[in-house]
Amino acid sequence: MNETLKRGITGAVYVTLLLSCVLYSKESFYLLFGFFLLVAVFEFCRLVSINKWIPLVSSLLIYSFFYNATFNPILDSIITGFTIAISIRLLRFLFNENAQELSIFSKYYYLFGYVIFPFVLLTKVPLGASGYNPKILISIIVLIWTNDTFAYLIGKNFGKRKLFPSISPKKTIEGFIAGILFSIICGYFLAKFYIHTKQFYFWIIIALIVSIFSTLGDLIESKFKRIAGVKDSGKIMPGHGGILDRLDSIIFVVPFIYLFYLILNILKSYVS
Repeated sequence: MNETLKRGITGAVYVTLLLSCVLYSKESFYLLFGFFLLVAVFEFCRLVSINKWIPLVSSLLIYSFFYNATFNPILDSIITGFTIAISIRLLRFLFNENAQELSIFSKYYYLFGYVIFPFVLLTKVPLGASGYNPKILISIIVLIWTNDTFAYLIGKNFGKRKLFPSISPKKTIEGFIAGILFSIICGYFLAKFYIHTKQFYFWIIIALIVSIFSTLGDLIESKFKRIAGVKDSGKIMPGHGGILDRLDSIIFVVPFIYLFYLILNILKSYVS
């Protein structure tokens, strides 16, 4: 089959499945992302060469424990703090060109802080004040797609300066800036016409967070793959690679978005 056609069919199936499950119900959303989590854990274990069975069971138990959990400011803050701490360590790992090997301890805490607990936070993101609100997650996904699309288009046609040539030679500074600008514009229109809120600043900040950290998340996964000597994290999506290849941006973005949620919640409690 033609590679372009293969990518097109796989991409269409993925997008249809994703949007259908997120929009249909909270249960279908949880089931889909529970499946994504298991595949992502399997792929990550293979990338860093650790035994997969204990992580798979652990991820399933942790994910099940937090199913339908209500907002808990203390527990949610601990999980968010842990994932943010791991994210900062991952950024150091990304920008340290000499870091080409991982200790066994690093492999496991990256597994939990980079893959498992971000998925837990991801299930909490669509839980708005009035219950499950799929528009929140759909909007974040649209922002990520907007950022990736315009970063690619502008970078390919007008990009001159490489953003991170040692990890991703195709990314450019011009594309990165374009991704931010178009994501902010998209955030405004999502807030006005899709979410129907007057709090445009909220979604502009979310768009800024998404643009910056989704790009960094993509670069981090690229470094894991470069160290492992592989092109893709898996083969579950013909023409696109693995689940980590598709979700590397959102799992790195989510902890920072949830941190923003927690900060707003604290400020709101002080104001009230």
